[in-house]
Amino acid sequence: MSRFTTVTRQGRVPATPAQITALVSSTAGFTVINPHLTQDPNLQITPRGVASGVGSAFAFRGKNGKGTQTVTDVTASSVEYAIDMGGMGQSRQRIDIKPDGAESIVTWSMTLDAGHNPLLRLFGLLAGKILGPSVEIGIRNLAAHDWAGKTVHAVATSAR
Repeated sequence: MSRFTTVTRQGRVPATPAQITALVSSTAGFTVINPHLTQDPNLQITPRGVASGVGSAFAFRGKNGKGTQTVTDVTASSVEYAIDMGGMGQSRQRIDIKPDGAESIVTWSMTLDAGHNPLLRLFGLLAGKILGPSVEIGIRNLAAHDWAGKTVHAVATSAR
């Protein structure tokens, strides 16, 4: 049983990489497409840190647990997050965006770090079945977002 497990899903989104990056690198924007909020309408989200870009964060509490999500890196084609769920473990989430004509190909991945916890490592064996549907909902939420007429705000990106 591996310490790290990655769940990845991919889909098409009718928006540019700049539009997608601007949306998902802010707490307000991520909340709009948050797959966990779709699954748990009573999910409590408390913004923290800066409004967008590196350091944009929120605390969450819902039926599947509590923790924090923080933007740790933003480039023109990706946004990366650190997720801390306390005793339930740490994970990294990454949204990669590639232009494809008038659309973008979005690859959303979540990498779980089970550390030395044997129960979390066992969970890793089932992660695709448990977390995969949430990642798929996130991509569907992005694809269904009303992109028409949205203003793209510049977000500071790191050089990579």
